Amino acid sequence: MEAPLELESLQILHQDLIALEEGHLRNIDKLCEEIRGHIEAFRKLLDKSQKSEASRTKLTSGTIQIDESEYSVNQDFQESSIQLADALDLDELESAKLILSAQNDAELLGRSTIVSAVIAFHEKRQFLLESLRMLVRNAQDPDCEESLRCEHQQLLADILEVKDGPARNGSLFTRKCLKAMVDIESWLNALAERYQGTLALGQPTTPEYEELMTFQQSSLAQQHESLGTVMTYLVKEGYTSVDDFYKLLEHLPTIQRWDDIAVHHVPTTLAFTSQYGSPESGGSDQEATSLHRKIMDGKDSSTWALRNLQAAFKTWWLAEYSGWHLELRLGSSVQDTDVAAEVQKRSDAFFQALRDGALQCTLSICSQAYPDDGYDPARNGLTEYLLRDTLSLSMEAARTSPSFRALLMEQFESFVNSFITNMPDTLRQFQFNEDDQRKKILGGIQPNATSTLYDQDLHLERFLVIIAYVFDKRVEAAESFWSDPDSNLYGFLQWASRRQSTPRVGAFCEMLRAISRGEECSTAAHLFLLDEGNVSSARLRRTTSLNWAQVLGELNLYASKVRENPTATRPPVRYGGKPNAGDIDEPESALMLECYLRLMAHICGQSSVARSWLWSHDKFPILDIMFTLADLSVPPRLQACAIAMIRAMLSNKTAEISSMVWSAADHWASNASPSTIATVRTGKSITPASCMEEVTFEALSKTFEQANEFVSLLQGLVAPGADEIGLHDALPFPEQLGAAYRMSGIEPYIDFAFGKVFGSRTSLTEDPVQSRILASNILGLATSCLATFNENLLILANKSTVPVDAAIETSSLATYARLHPFSRVMEWMFNDRVVAALFAAARQNITEVASAPPNSPVLVTVLRAIEVMNRVMDLQSTYFEIVRPLIKLQTSGHRHAVINPTLASFEDSVATNLDLVVNLGLYAGIGNQELAINSLKLLEKLSSSRRLNASPTSAFRQQPDGNRLVGVLERYGDLERVRTSFIIAMQYDARELQMGPEAPGWTIKSVMLDFLTHCLSSLPDRPNLAHAILGFSCSGVTLDIDLDGAFARQASLFHSIIHLAAEYPDGLENNVESWSSSIRQKATRVLSVLRASPLTSVLTMTELRAVDFLFASFLRQAIISPDTLFDGLSLRDEQFARTDSAWALRHYLDQRCFLLDYASSELRLVATEGAPTLKARILSTLFGSTTMPDGAQLPNVTIFDLLDFLGFDFPEPTLPRLTNMFNDVDFTVALESEDDASGGSTQSPLVEQLLALRLNELRKSGYLNDGQEQERALADAEGHMAFFKMQKNLRGLESVRLQTLKAWSNLLILAIGHTDLEQDGRAALILQALQTVTPKLERYAAEGSAEAVILGKLVQALLFQVDLKSSALNRSKGADMADDRLFGVFRTALQAINVPDGDINLREVLYSICFRYLTGVAGSSSSASRQRNITQTVSISGKKTIGIICDDAYGGSGTCRVSAILLLDALAATATAEHSNFMVDALARTNFIVVLVEAIRDIPSELRDSDAQDVSLLLAYYESKLALLLTLSQTRHGAGQVLNAGLFQTVRDSGLFSVDPDIGISIDNADALAKYYKLLLSVIRVIAAVVMSRGQQNQQTMDQAKAFLAENRPIVVAIFKRQARIGAAAVDSTTIDVEELVELLVLVMTMTGFIEFEDQLDAKRARREAFS
Repeated sequence: MEAPLELESLQILHQDLIALEEGHLRNIDKLCEEIRGHIEAFRKLLDKSQKSEASRTKLTSGTIQIDESEYSVNQDFQESSIQLADALDLDELESAKLILSAQNDAELLGRSTIVSAVIAFHEKRQFLLESLRMLVRNAQDPDCEESLRCEHQQLLADILEVKDGPARNGSLFTRKCLKAMVDIESWLNALAERYQGTLALGQPTTPEYEELMTFQQSSLAQQHESLGTVMTYLVKEGYTSVDDFYKLLEHLPTIQRWDDIAVHHVPTTLAFTSQYGSPESGGSDQEATSLHRKIMDGKDSSTWALRNLQAAFKTWWLAEYSGWHLELRLGSSVQDTDVAAEVQKRSDAFFQALRDGALQCTLSICSQAYPDDGYDPARNGLTEYLLRDTLSLSMEAARTSPSFRALLMEQFESFVNSFITNMPDTLRQFQFNEDDQRKKILGGIQPNATSTLYDQDLHLERFLVIIAYVFDKRVEAAESFWSDPDSNLYGFLQWASRRQSTPRVGAFCEMLRAISRGEECSTAAHLFLLDEGNVSSARLRRTTSLNWAQVLGELNLYASKVRENPTATRPPVRYGGKPNAGDIDEPESALMLECYLRLMAHICGQSSVARSWLWSHDKFPILDIMFTLADLSVPPRLQACAIAMIRAMLSNKTAEISSMVWSAADHWASNASPSTIATVRTGKSITPASCMEEVTFEALSKTFEQANEFVSLLQGLVAPGADEIGLHDALPFPEQLGAAYRMSGIEPYIDFAFGKVFGSRTSLTEDPVQSRILASNILGLATSCLATFNENLLILANKSTVPVDAAIETSSLATYARLHPFSRVMEWMFNDRVVAALFAAARQNITEVASAPPNSPVLVTVLRAIEVMNRVMDLQSTYFEIVRPLIKLQTSGHRHAVINPTLASFEDSVATNLDLVVNLGLYAGIGNQELAINSLKLLEKLSSSRRLNASPTSAFRQQPDGNRLVGVLERYGDLERVRTSFIIAMQYDARELQMGPEAPGWTIKSVMLDFLTHCLSSLPDRPNLAHAILGFSCSGVTLDIDLDGAFARQASLFHSIIHLAAEYPDGLENNVESWSSSIRQKATRVLSVLRASPLTSVLTMTELRAVDFLFASFLRQAIISPDTLFDGLSLRDEQFARTDSAWALRHYLDQRCFLLDYASSELRLVATEGAPTLKARILSTLFGSTTMPDGAQLPNVTIFDLLDFLGFDFPEPTLPRLTNMFNDVDFTVALESEDDASGGSTQSPLVEQLLALRLNELRKSGYLNDGQEQERALADAEGHMAFFKMQKNLRGLESVRLQTLKAWSNLLILAIGHTDLEQDGRAALILQALQTVTPKLERYAAEGSAEAVILGKLVQALLFQVDLKSSALNRSKGADMADDRLFGVFRTALQAINVPDGDINLREVLYSICFRYLTGVAGSSSSASRQRNITQTVSISGKKTIGIICDDAYGGSGTCRVSAILLLDALAATATAEHSNFMVDALARTNFIVVLVEAIRDIPSELRDSDAQDVSLLLAYYESKLALLLTLSQTRHGAGQVLNAGLFQTVRDSGLFSVDPDIGISIDNADALAKYYKLLLSVIRVIAAVVMSRGQQNQQTMDQAKAFLAENRPIVVAIFKRQARIGAAAVDSTTIDVEELVELLVLVMTMTGFIEFEDQLDAKRARREAFS
């Protein structure tokens, strides 16, 4: 559909223009192309086709054509289109097009199609107008780059069609804008009338209707504002004519309501006034004079509906027009006029406009155009006093945007400059008239006896405050006051500062405060007040001006009166009211003093020069006077201003200043004024200081301004100072503070903030803005207290070698933990009232939060509340387990407990406020980066809590209910809204790559993915919040898919994450960037957790298969080469491992690992399911060719190519040793505490703090007094940090590389194992794999790295898959090549065994590889051609190799010794086959044959001592040993060595064959009996082999064998009976086979002639018996 694409393209253009303004846009050419593509849309502006009968008829016919496609539409569609057309006054076919394109958005937004269409319609208009506004602004912005500004000017000329067309086209476009504004005004009026009519008729309204009405009003107001801004820029750039001004003048009188819509015309009106009324603009005086007559014409004036706006407009015009009369130019039309009369006439007109409320109107616009985020009670009070009964603006539809406010103030700046320059006499008349009027009122000679100061004209004061609003927060504009001492503005400052009345002083202070922002301007204001600023060359120095001496003198005078005559607290003076006897000089004195203090606070807060001057002022003790003015008897607002001044003096504070202010504040709080003391005395002569402290805090908590400023002061005192190094090892106050009259510390101050103010059930104010400001400041105090507590000090004190007590600034760590405000704040965080207030602060209206500007009170309050919750959850274990028990042990005396003992953790508080989860979920998706991050971090903690995620079981059923957090979202009906917000935030936006990691969208994606991963990992086997947000349906302990939901349509958050994992770029221009690749890495991590969980494995695999994730991912895999760039560095770069490039590579390998693991799972699954077609497609992809759904074949990297990550290495980091200061520091605890697998953080906070502690210790010990020594120590510390960072990077890379290698190995084994190739093809694949892996095995085995074990196991698996005896290897053409590769594997493994200090696990694998090769070759029919003199190869490897194998065979652990024995057996067998005695001699030299033989002796005892589960492994070990003996005994030489080792004596000593002849073999356990006979069989095999190998000619052997048989005759007989089933064996139900054992015994008997020998013995025995 074209419509949504047009909206999407406009949105992209709009976002690119915003990125350009913010300096993030990289591709300027692309932006210009986008603008060119929308030139026609800009030219059309807001033109639309209105309703037509022809279109309606075509729509109701049932068939319509949209964008060359024909659609059949039903009755519902027709009705929706007609309703939309009626609502928007739009052509029916255009409405149908909107309805059609809005259907998908309706599902995503959860709204009706009509509402979605209306939203899309207005969004398109708004994006178009805002894009045009930014384009026009860039075309005239002097700060914009010259080439870009010229390019935008050309584009604007194309839009206005003035480049090749007539100049009047610009004027026509301006009128088009004005007409669009008028149309919007009519539309807004119609909407208001429709809504009022609905209410008047009593018709019910739905929430959707209310939302739509509000949205339309807001959107139309924004469009109106954008049009006004565009018109203003067009006027300023000269694209208009004077006729356009006349058109505007015809419209202004028709405006009926004094609201924001009226204000939108003000910048354009001011621009026209400046353009055609000022001689500086290049216009003609005839045009100006003609306009002047029209504007001043009484007939036209009477038609204005808003007379205040008309009056203001006249003053704007007169200020500009008067410039024509300053210097009469030749040929000017005003030359022939009576100059004096003309001046008087203009002056009279100006003063008449003032009487009609001109300056009140201007001041109202300036003051109310600003939002409430900079809430300032003192300034607001002054403004309200100056406006008095003025009609206030009604800002119903929308507040003005920052861009509009900036333009508005820019235009008012022109008015201010013109008024000061062109009408100086009028200004002087202001001053004269007001001063004269004031004298008469105060002197009681006013003609009107009822006149008071409240009735006084204050036009000059209003003008000064207008200047304050115009220049406030506009530093560059304010510099014009200070840059040139000969300028009119600087001259105006000097003039306005002279001979000021009391109220004018306040207004002047406000103006001076506004133009002194920033270090430079505030210092200039300070010098101005010192009367040492720039002095005009043409003016005398000021003598009666406002200066520091006057300001400080007034404050000192008032402070002295407070000290001399303290009275009870009195209410603030009403400005302009009747004077009281106690007032100072004049009734506005309090206002004047407030403005003095506000000015001082502002200048001192901005200028370090001013602060230093005041701190060092010998005649004005700043703290003493300020705390005197903060006395409880002083009016509350003045008291608050004094406290704010103290707060300003803390800017860039040092520890010394902080301690000084703390001491003064504590003295002030504990020494209340006498009048206050009198109110609480109970008859005692002296009131305790602690009681006075309580009185002070009680009084401060009564009003908003006092409480707010004092909390702000506490926040400034607790915040870290400029000299803080980040260790936070010092208390934020003097350690003995308050110790003279109470327990030391600032606990009472914390109790005041949280107990008396934040947790108070009676609010200090009903104003929601004030409540939020106070809450945000208190929460800011809590954040500072929690953030400045360093819990790592407690860890390092217990585990590190650094003496923490001696290193920290506090006297001891115990004192630090006890006195730090962290402990008391944490205690209050478990107080019921504070918890309620905290959660109330976090729960705000989502719509209000979403629309709030960045620094608005509501947004700041929510942010700080969530941040406090995050910190409490992070620190609660430290508090409950360490700090709280310590406080209980060390605190003596009574301590007021505030904690609720039933709350064991903060989760208990959350459990009763679970609706917070709804707010957090919605906050995460409103687009505010900071709020989203904090909300998701808190959600992460809550969703991983077992306490909050427990599934409670109902009392009436046994099945557990669903997850509690999911249930809350479902119960409040906000689950879909949360899902939608996550889905929108997770959409891939190509512009993020242009902005980089600063892009809000990227940051929110990253944090959202971290949240999902953490939540899923913490509760993998139970449905949780992450599952619900991903789109799964959570039901009890199971998950399901809603067949009608977004998941089934592949439109869920789960599918958005799949798209990110598959499509999000790793970087730009062949450069893998760490920040970009981290998104894909985190997305794949989420999928990995889901795939590994039994709860979601099947669903995840099904969805990944449905979108062909495997094939798409393989197609975009790239080979890593040494030249591949990661964060701009190649793998060859020496700095690679020291920078974030290492993290970029780590993210890339993490993605690779997931892909390989997923491919393995998919391959197993298709093999289990029996899907041969899909399996063939997967295998084809793995080996280099992907089959697309349409049958096309696309090449891709093969599985062998993906081993590219093993082709690089990095140098090991070296620890610098610039000094020996850190040699004794043990960094183990710091390194062990870091999670190497986490996130993308390269910071090592514990290492940094260990280094800082060591430096502190050295500094306190005097070792760093020398400057050079200190520099060396700092350089050494930085070197250590660089070393540990590099070490951490390398550990992370090594970890992910091992995981990826394991995944690759598993996939390769599966791929070869499941291939359907014939035997030859499978063998070829295995050989190719061995060719790829063997060199890497050789290299890593030589290095002894962990990769060698994985590669060795892979080679082992491959060798066991290949049939070494197959004809494919014997008779194929490549048989020799195959033999070479296999022999190369054997030789590599044999050499690797000989690596010094090798890993025993690796050697076990190598033994298995060699064994597999040897046994395969030995059994081959063509073994002679393959063996290549294996024994010679073994002998060349050296005696050390045999020694290592023998050592492992004897003392190895677990299965390693079995593998070593088996290898020795295979080597011995190979040597026997080659008729070589090498192995026998080698084993004899190592005395290993003796060890083998003697091991027989220990068999019974080891079996008795071993655990039952170890018996099988132990028997296998014996079997392997006996098998080796058997192999050795099969040669004559070997048998001799075995005999010489004492075989028969060892067997005799073992007792294996000893048995009671009368009882026989009585083992009840059949399995044990079978193992026993098997063991006997192994021993008899060795004996039989020895006897056979030595031969009958060796009489000694025969004699030993006969003696063995004779000695063990009973058991031999028992074995024979079992074989013949005689006696007890006849009824034995076991079927133990002893045939081989009997045969071997018979063989030994036969070889030794044992029967004949026994016959001879019997004969001899008979003769002896006969003789006897």
